[in-house]
Amino acid sequence: MVMLTRRFFVGAGAAALFSPSGALAKAPEIYLDGGGVFSGAWTHALGGYDTVAYHTLSPDTAPVMGSEAYEAQYKGASWLFASQENLDAFRSDPDRYRPRYGGYCAWAMARDKLAKGDPDVWHIKDRKLYLNVSARYKRLWLKNVDRDIARGDANWPAILDRN
Repeated sequence: MVMLTRRFFVGAGAAALFSPSGALAKAPEIYLDGGGVFSGAWTHALGGYDTVAYHTLSPDTAPVMGSEAYEAQYKGASWLFASQENLDAFRSDPDRYRPRYGGYCAWAMARDKLAKGDPDVWHIKDRKLYLNVSARYKRLWLKNVDRDIARGDANWPAILDRN
């Protein structure tokens, strides 16, 4: 049996950080969760949720899962929709419906950081979809939402080149 020690993980992380391909890698424009020990990677933008449907939901309502029967490719990611109508709406104006900051956390973006956006923690502001990493950070973001959107907009998309 192989024992995985802290030294192993630190060494593996350093190797990835300083590898030629890792050092030059740019963060993807559309956030796709790489998965981890306890969860699988996302194969679709927003974890498969319908980005158009968010725009019809009441605040704090659970998002709507899309279907592979209604799929589109956009900005290097696969997007799923719950209906042909939503797929058509997205195809006609994807920038209106896609999440701001590519689905990264809006609170973190305002602080010049990249963090996972959680599709279950969302908010529509001025007809734009924003995600946050958790309910706690959504509450913090909403306290100064206009200021944080301005800061996030100033950081996006240049932050992708720095990460």
